[in-house]
Amino acid sequence: MARFTLPRDIYHGKGSLETLKTFKGERAVVCVGGGSMKRFGFLDRAVSYLHEAGFEVKLIENIEPDPSVDTVMKGAAAMLEFKPDWIIAIGGGSPIDAAKAMWIKYEYPDITFEEMCKVFGIPELRRKAHFCAISSTSGTATEVTAFSIITDYEKGIKYPIADFEITPDVAIVDPELAETMPKKLVAHTGMDAITHAIEAYVSTAHCDYTDPLALHAVKMINESLVGSYNGDMEKRDSMHNAQCLAGMAFSNALLGIVHSMAHKTGAAFADYGAHIIHGAANAMYLPKVIAFNAKDETAKKRYGEIADFIKLGGSSDDEKVSLLITYLRGMNDALNIPHSIGHYGADSYPTETGFVPENVFLERLPEIAKNAIGDACTGSNPRIPTQEEMEKLLKCCYYDTEVDF
Repeated sequence: MARFTLPRDIYHGKGSLETLKTFKGERAVVCVGGGSMKRFGFLDRAVSYLHEAGFEVKLIENIEPDPSVDTVMKGAAAMLEFKPDWIIAIGGGSPIDAAKAMWIKYEYPDITFEEMCKVFGIPELRRKAHFCAISSTSGTATEVTAFSIITDYEKGIKYPIADFEITPDVAIVDPELAETMPKKLVAHTGMDAITHAIEAYVSTAHCDYTDPLALHAVKMINESLVGSYNGDMEKRDSMHNAQCLAGMAFSNALLGIVHSMAHKTGAAFADYGAHIIHGAANAMYLPKVIAFNAKDETAKKRYGEIADFIKLGGSSDDEKVSLLITYLRGMNDALNIPHSIGHYGADSYPTETGFVPENVFLERLPEIAKNAIGDACTGSNPRIPTQEEMEKLLKCCYYDTEVDF
């Protein structure tokens, strides 16, 4: 038996933020990030709509990119004091992911972070509060997913929390919020979205319910991402829907080792002055992982189906896989994303010498590979790599060399 779970309600289209006026309850916590939602007026509008609905509102502000365990614990403590019956998260993936984890801790104050990270092991929520997610970026799709990514900075590791219990009750997908994204964010979130769709389509947990969502998301992203990056707001609006479809697919079909590797490399070199931004990591690793997974015949066939769906050409599955890899590398070029860790600058742009020194990468490689294999996303990948294979694959991602194993 399989399961397919989405938010009970998804409100979409321009002006859908106003849905907050219709909510029923007494107290709402609004979780928000570093300032763009306030700067562009969306936070004030959301709070105003909640006041109109009769809520007392408390803000949890300044949730950082790549939210920490400490941020989660402090936010949950504020919720325990305020006692909200609605938790509203507005912004990019970070405040929404943080709010999901705060929600668990609010409902179960004695739960530890380690217990929260047990895959599909969260106890039943909604005893105290319901959850609404309002996305401002077009990539993570956390507004419709059963996932949250929280960073343990002491260990330098990003941990996925995975459980259908944290699927939001309500998602608001209003493209007006996404129109404020800076260009770099459009690129990174867009490549995160196409990675979600492709990994969901080849996942061992894919099904008839997830396949159409994944394929249509790839088609929409193919048609809209580069245009959105170059300032076409109609395509920006389309991308906001596309990433949501990709999220619906992967929340139910799960992901693969592109995300495992991105989770475990993202903060692994923070002591050298930067993170490898999640969407950029996915963009760099995806072509390499496709080459690795395509050694599995079933995965190769499904990558070929993706190539066919966006009309890349090719007369054999091998040709189609090669064309898909070339297409994705071309997308990275169009979005000014590097092809390898070795050329990844601290500002995320391509550079001759990246911020991660070769000797440091090689020294930390065995531990990173071990952590990636143990990541929650690895189990549904078409090929489960050995320690040796994961190390070789990560080396290919550092040096931009061919995957021939």
